[in-house]
Amino acid sequence: MSLQSMAATPRLEDYREEFKEFFHFDRRSDGVLLARAHTLDGPVQLSVENHRALGRMLATVGADPENELLILTGSGDEFMMDADPEGFQLEEEDLEHWAYEYAYKDGRINVSALVNDLEVPTIGIMNGPGFHSEIVLMCDITLMSDDATIFDLHYDIGSVPADGIHCAFQELLGVKRAAYALLTGEAITASTALEYGLVNEVLPREQLVQRAYTIADHIMSQPRTTRRLTTQIVRRPWKRRVVDDLDGGFGIQMFGHLAKRRSIHGTDSIASTVDYVRQGRKNNFD
Repeated sequence: MSLQSMAATPRLEDYREEFKEFFHFDRRSDGVLLARAHTLDGPVQLSVENHRALGRMLATVGADPENELLILTGSGDEFMMDADPEGFQLEEEDLEHWAYEYAYKDGRINVSALVNDLEVPTIGIMNGPGFHSEIVLMCDITLMSDDATIFDLHYDIGSVPADGIHCAFQELLGVKRAAYALLTGEAITASTALEYGLVNEVLPREQLVQRAYTIADHIMSQPRTTRRLTTQIVRRPWKRRVVDDLDGGFGIQMFGHLAKRRSIHGTDSIASTVDYVRQGRKNNFD
């Protein structure tokens, strides 16, 4: 008998409680785990707290051997269109500290965990309009609501768009389309997202989760080792992109952030910036 026992692995009943303010979990008997991000049971409102929770959740889910496939989505009819009114108070109180702790460290962990810490296939669901869409776009397969919109707001709130969204847009859209989307805040409709190759399928919102389960059923039809090794093959472009572009991009964004000596987040800033998306316009300057 070994002189040491195995280190304990995470258990769903434990991390369901740990992350209850940020995610609702539902796991089938075959290990297909549905994770719904939420703020007070509704669409996610960006904050320091949920920004940190995402990467830790992904790493925890990835370390649980009972999980065989992750379906990741938001809640309600929006993906992420608002900020928590007090969600960046910590950043405001000590900008230099939190620019590293919240933005640089946590943000890199979020994207890297999605690509590197999950050894299982992933299906992302863009359940409605929103920013920070890289979290579902960088899943192995992505579904999108037919009334959703993908856009990036960083440039319009005075921030360099380099916290992972640049990786997603440049990998999926190509150089020219990514440059246009990042510089102009282009609101990309579901039909255009499908045409551009940002997502795999577009469906009515009420059909998204069931469709994800149907795809999951097909993926689960093959042996565990085959599923997990195939995931590593299809994820290789994302691994290269993360290694080549993520840390450096974040460093550039944080230089711009600290050079301003003020937070670029906040409810008023974000709310006024995303109005054009809700109004159905392509950008906020035409």
